[in-house]
Amino acid sequence: METLFFNRTSELKKEIRNIEKALNVKLTLKGKKLEVEGDSFAEYDALRILEAMQFGFSAKKTLLLTEEDMIFRTLPIKHFTRRKDLSEVRGRIIGKEGKTKRTIEEISGCNLHINEENNQVGIIGDAEEIEEATTALTNLIRGSKQANVYRFLERINTERKINKTDLGLKNSKDEE
Repeated sequence: METLFFNRTSELKKEIRNIEKALNVKLTLKGKKLEVEGDSFAEYDALRILEAMQFGFSAKKTLLLTEEDMIFRTLPIKHFTRRKDLSEVRGRIIGKEGKTKRTIEEISGCNLHINEENNQVGIIGDAEEIEEATTALTNLIRGSKQANVYRFLERINTERKINKTDLGLKNSKDEE
């Protein structure tokens, strides 16, 4: 049994039954104290999902972490810039009316959440896609233009599509 303190209890209260059912664990919420009971693998998955919920992701997005290759990663903005005013950097990541954030999510296939309290960006995505999204975000934080970041992600996507069709096997003519 694991115990943790959970600050964002409102969404957890709404989704507690869905999380219990999806993860096959028993969640007990007493104030801000949350107890997780289940087998060790289920508890580990539940803690990963609850950590992402605590960061600010919705329960629906965090339940993606139950899939095999899905990862949750946080990027501290302060580690990649010297700027003192981190609100400007957060603004660059979000973009005008959320356009930059939305575009990065669409191209990379990852879900992003910017936590303004502790100046971090949370990423939920496939193991391969999360690396490209991390690179794109760090470049954006360091000052690259949004268009260059989009171009990088699109180039990676086209390379990935080309490599998916090629299995690396020899042509049938070569084998004969």
